[in-house]
Amino acid sequence: MQRIGEFEKVSLKQFVSSWEKIFNHTTEEINHIYEQIKLPFRATNGSAGYDFFTPVAITLSPKQNILIPTGIRVKIENGWFLAIVPKSGLGFKYRLQVDNTMGIIDSDYYYSDNEGHIFVKITNDTNENKLLELQAGASFCQGIFLPFGITYCDNATAIRNGGFGSTSK
Repeated sequence: MQRIGEFEKVSLKQFVSSWEKIFNHTTEEINHIYEQIKLPFRATNGSAGYDFFTPVAITLSPKQNILIPTGIRVKIENGWFLAIVPKSGLGFKYRLQVDNTMGIIDSDYYYSDNEGHIFVKITNDTNENKLLELQAGASFCQGIFLPFGITYCDNATAIRNGGFGSTSK
């Protein structure tokens, strides 16, 4: 296996800033949530995906969604990206969706002002009226490292700063 990346936590300052924009927790609660963040890992030697874990308990009614600041960033070798997709079992049982269908974490996102903080927005898209309940620390999505190529005439020189839509500005 080729080793091409490494997961890290974002700084506490970055996590607090991101978390406060979405959730209503005290500073003490946010510090505790940050301390409990688990870095993604593969469950077995043959697993392609690195499991990402919920920082807090999550309950989603049918058709409800949530934006999750994972507290995670990833350093990736050039020529690779991290694809974020739902856990297979949750997709099968709840039609759990990653709202942008597949998250793409580019290698240069690591250097953004937000420290490359990975956010994942998910929806419980069940057709069977099932309530999705995940305990804090439950795996909910997975990241898969994939290589990519470029065209012969590619001359991209821009430098990324930001997440969604930042490369088209």
